[in-house]
Amino acid sequence: MSEASAVSLSLASPEGTMPVGAAMPPLSLVIITCNAASQLAACIASVPFAAEVLVVDSGSSDNTVALARELGARVIFQEWLGYGRQKQYAVEQARHDWVLCLDADERLSPDLADAIRACLAQPAYSAYRFRRCNRFMGRYLRHGEGYPDWSLRLFDRRQARWSFDPVHEQVVLQPGARCGRLAGDLLHDSAESLEAYLAKQNRYTSLAAERAFARGKRAAWPHLLVSPLFRFFRFYVWRQGFRDGLPGFVHIAIGCFNSFCKYAKLRELERAAMARRD
Repeated sequence: MSEASAVSLSLASPEGTMPVGAAMPPLSLVIITCNAASQLAACIASVPFAAEVLVVDSGSSDNTVALARELGARVIFQEWLGYGRQKQYAVEQARHDWVLCLDADERLSPDLADAIRACLAQPAYSAYRFRRCNRFMGRYLRHGEGYPDWSLRLFDRRQARWSFDPVHEQVVLQPGARCGRLAGDLLHDSAESLEAYLAKQNRYTSLAAERAFARGKRAAWPHLLVSPLFRFFRFYVWRQGFRDGLPGFVHIAIGCFNSFCKYAKLRELERAAMARRD
């Protein structure tokens, strides 16, 4: 996802080492969870240099909370506020100003962990983004829509905050703050089934349509046709999604269908509003 406020970008070496005598500012690893027991341990283990692990749980029915405490995390309960608000609430509860926001099914690659340690020894920017590599249908996607999925997750909370978007939330920088890039991958190791993935996408398209409608956007019938076709060409052909085999094709095909569904749902909201006015 893109952050329009990120003004300046820089690429750090994946093999950067912490300068001798440099003290890294304390870092809070912030994770929002709900029924994430199967993934949480690997996520936390990938950030051994965090001074604090904060887990904000929205009501897990598995042993997520007990496991988090067993792993040394501080756990706070907060009813679900929506993606953006929940993440910002979690950031505000952290004990340290530098925060790394991860989902439970994400973990740092060794190269990314080294890059974060090196950049925090002498921070040149207020925030950093890095590539996210998504696993889909058992394969890490390296092309198309799935990579590089540049994500801003490491930032000084005095200079940045999460937007309050209900879906596709993003980190917004304060005026004058700058964002750098780090080498290494954030591994998104989702273990959800295709059925669960489709159900989630259905929710996302509903939220996206509602947000677009609230902002005054409207959908003409060409949107339903042109948007999916453009998306397929962009990610499958131009971004070479075909190189990821069947998982790449399925991932992009679902993305195209999502685009169709978003505009179809937006049209439905328009018709419902017109019916209420009449």
